[in-house]
Amino acid sequence: MATLLTHDTIQSKLSPLKGWTLKGKAIQTVKTFDGFPSAIAFVNKLVDPAEAAGHHPDIAISYNQVTITVTSHDAGGLTEKDFALAAEINQIA
Repeated sequence: MATLLTHDTIQSKLSPLKGWTLKGKAIQTVKTFDGFPSAIAFVNKLVDPAEAAGHHPDIAISYNQVTITVTSHDAGGLTEKDFALAAEINQIA
């Protein structure tokens, strides 16, 4: 199981992640697109990196907005894997 990050480490890793906020034991971002097809196309681009990492975000789609929440469920909070995936999601967006 992955090691949980301390509050200070979470804050330092969150700072450079544009658009991400701390939500309890998770980090979250909302991406807005020009319409539903663009939002779905973005979500489809997340499949391969998530599968490769063996780490899957929680995703909610509301027309042109995609809310992505990342946490390490098995560890019960935030780990290095969460911030690595968030950085990769930012590159895709």
